Amino acid sequence: LWSQDELKALLKSAENKLVVIEFSAKWCGPCKRIYPLFHEMSVQYRNVLFASVDVDDARELAQIYHIKAMPTFQMFKQAQKVTLFSRIKRAICCYRSGSLSEPIFELCGTDAKKLEEKIRELM
Repeated sequence: LWSQDELKALLKSAENKLVVIEFSAKWCGPCKRIYPLFHEMSVQYRNVLFASVDVDDARELAQIYHIKAMPTFQMFKQAQKVTLFSRIKRAICCYRSGSLSEPIFELCGTDAKKLEEKIRELM
């Protein structure tokens, strides 16, 4: 994915399916380690859409989605952000949905087991 329009189109086409987006970079060691597992999940979970965003190629997307660490996994359902995983454990942060703030929980993104558990829970 390269642009906000592409991402919006993907989310719209997904309808009720879970969408898992990986924000990463080619030079990022943890990203390289998790990628084969991420790819394996994309083969295993056919009813879930998986996409990758290279933060260096898509700086605008990385900024829009507040990517501060890599890899970061964001999940969407019906075009709404569900939850977010980052390799850096931080306190709950918030994103704006109109005037409401909803919590986004961040977990260790290189923990494939936690990622897969969340995918199973949300799909």
